[in-house]
Amino acid sequence: MTNIKAALFQTDWTGDKESMIVKHEEAAREAAAQGAQVMCFQELFYGPYFCQVQDAQYYEYTEYIPDGPTTQRFMKLAAELNMVLVLPMYEIEQPGVYYNTAAVVDADGTYLGKYRKQHIPQVQGFWEKFYFKPGDGGYPVFDTAVGKVGVYICYDRHFPEGWRALGLNGAEIVFNPSATHRGLSEYLWSIEQPAAACANIYYVGAINRVGIEELGENDFYGQSYFVNPRGQYVGEKGHAHDPELIVRDLDMDVFREVRDGWQFYRDRRPEAYGDLVEN
Repeated sequence: MTNIKAALFQTDWTGDKESMIVKHEEAAREAAAQGAQVMCFQELFYGPYFCQVQDAQYYEYTEYIPDGPTTQRFMKLAAELNMVLVLPMYEIEQPGVYYNTAAVVDADGTYLGKYRKQHIPQVQGFWEKFYFKPGDGGYPVFDTAVGKVGVYICYDRHFPEGWRALGLNGAEIVFNPSATHRGLSEYLWSIEQPAAACANIYYVGAINRVGIEELGENDFYGQSYFVNPRGQYVGEKGHAHDPELIVRDLDMDVFREVRDGWQFYRDRRPEAYGDLVEN
């Protein structure tokens, strides 16, 4: 059996960027102490979820990737802990061009690349088009020390096409860092990622922040979890209100077993799906 120990860290906003970064460094060290080999943080991990309002002051949270201080800091930590890290951050490409991005760092501290969130909402409490340009980098899969890792960020999860693209690109584990609050979303949270995992036959790590932040009344409901390629939860979901470090064993033999059994990739009919991209 080939097991990978993977971690998620759901938490609340501390009130400032530096203490938030330190909090995540401490969580990564604790995860490593529990044997974790790969870890993902929540969406826009070092800040509040500022998209509850539309205010240009939050552009100050942008950083260059990989040359910015936070990526460089966690590259060193990844090498120290021998842990693959997925770092969801607010990226600046140039002044006025900003992305909701996740940097992926290998266990030796090497920066492997980034995924830029493709689907950008603009509704009450999620004013993301004010802050982010839609991603332009496709659906990359990163060849890490623990296998092939993909990322799909928050609102992306409502769009099945990207989940499938990640599978076609070879993903074995896909992380879905999020900032999402109670309401219809809470019910969808329990079914969308398991459905994507079994439809595309890979592991999914779904992570959501917790608490109510001063920028709005959104109550982030946590409940982070891993789900296997059969759509089954791996262990319990995270707490609905409290910060929690979630470490789970992922049996990677299941990935191959289910792929060989269900054969969804063999039985696809892409020549019959033209209307999906023409309308």
